[in-house]
Amino acid sequence: MARYLFWTFLCLAPLAHAAPATPPDAAHDLAYSLGASLGERLREEVPDLQLNALIEGLRAAYQGKPLALSDARIEQVLTEHQAHIDAASAQPDSERALSAEHDFLAKEKAQPPTRELADGILQTELKPGSGAKPDAQGWVNVNYVGRLPDGTVFDQSTQPQWFRLDSVIAGWRSALTQMPVGAKWRLVIPSSQAYGADGAGDLIAPYTPLVFEIELLDTKK
Repeated sequence: MARYLFWTFLCLAPLAHAAPATPPDAAHDLAYSLGASLGERLREEVPDLQLNALIEGLRAAYQGKPLALSDARIEQVLTEHQAHIDAASAQPDSERALSAEHDFLAKEKAQPPTRELADGILQTELKPGSGAKPDAQGWVNVNYVGRLPDGTVFDQSTQPQWFRLDSVIAGWRSALTQMPVGAKWRLVIPSSQAYGADGAGDLIAPYTPLVFEIELLDTKK
């Protein structure tokens, strides 16, 4: 058990050395700082941690009182927890990315009035349109903004742009052929309909779903 406690509090040692010795509330500030630093790390590592049990174990161990669990049980629990962390860290990047994409798409799909188009593309109408729909081999004139799942803008038009539909990502081709001129849509495009396992250089990582706001201004063959 001692080795786990040493590892847990080792990262907090610099705070102890840096704490000022003269202020009258230095002892309080040191304790609070240690707790805050530990709390931030535990929030990331164990987001569903039972704080009352944590405080109970911390108080008993610190005060040298009998513990509610045996040393063997504590060793077992901490070993299993560390194994879980190690397994998660060893998970291939592709699996983590696919899992993150799955969670993101599920969350987006649950947002009304989102509807699912072909190929898993999610569409939300921001403005209706009543004009013609583009031909799969035709051209489209659009205003657009492209974002990553975290909201980062990776591409956008500064003025209306013409694109030939057979030169854009599959998600655009699939969605825009269903979009009437004059409409503005928000599209969430799965990575399989965007840049897939390859990504796009340093800009778009592999297995990244993309979010676009597209306004279709005109179309021609």
